[in-house]
Amino acid sequence: MTTARSSWRSKRAVALTLILVLAGAVAISAHRRDEYLQAARIAIDPDRVEIALDLTPGISVAADVLARIDRDGDTFVSPDEARAYARELQRVVALDVDGAPLRLELVDDTFPPVEAVRNGEGAMRVNLAAPLPPLAAGVHHLRYRNSHRSDIGVYLANALVPANDRVEVTAQRRDADQRELIIDYVLRPPRTHPRVQLSAGVALMSMLGVWRRRRRMESR
Repeated sequence: MTTARSSWRSKRAVALTLILVLAGAVAISAHRRDEYLQAARIAIDPDRVEIALDLTPGISVAADVLARIDRDGDTFVSPDEARAYARELQRVVALDVDGAPLRLELVDDTFPPVEAVRNGEGAMRVNLAAPLPPLAAGVHHLRYRNSHRSDIGVYLANALVPANDRVEVTAQRRDADQRELIIDYVLRPPRTHPRVQLSAGVALMSMLGVWRRRRRMESR
């Protein structure tokens, strides 16, 4: 029974993840020439949040976006220029859990060739992450907000199906332009391993035996 339930959960997780990825791909391919599409996929673990942010400028705004990345104008995005732009993005993305701000870290970044960006075909990827503080089991609320290039930006944000079965996403609430996403989720307590339970039981029985022996000695 447990195996069947786990298999069903695994299949459901794969299916839902594929739906989210396909939906994002359709949106990216259909975005307008004068928009800067910024699509975020957010993964929640019990002690960590990860954000994969894809940025795709349309043809009409690509030159403007590239001018902010390619600072020396040599039509090549160097690793330093890519990292500087990724850090600029990191500063304008906000994340909090239950109202407490989280400290985002830049994990890595990937930039396509400049020509691909100019043609509206290149998606830049910036990966961010934040450690979560110790949280009690129960309902929690994670809020994501992206303020990057609001003059030309259009936004998408989705929570991925959690990889850890201690986390269950129960709702996603967005503002009108999807710059802000609030993810409601339930955190379940960690499972106690049977061996840990057995060891605890043995320790308790041992303590009880010692107490009984002392009682018998004191009653003599």
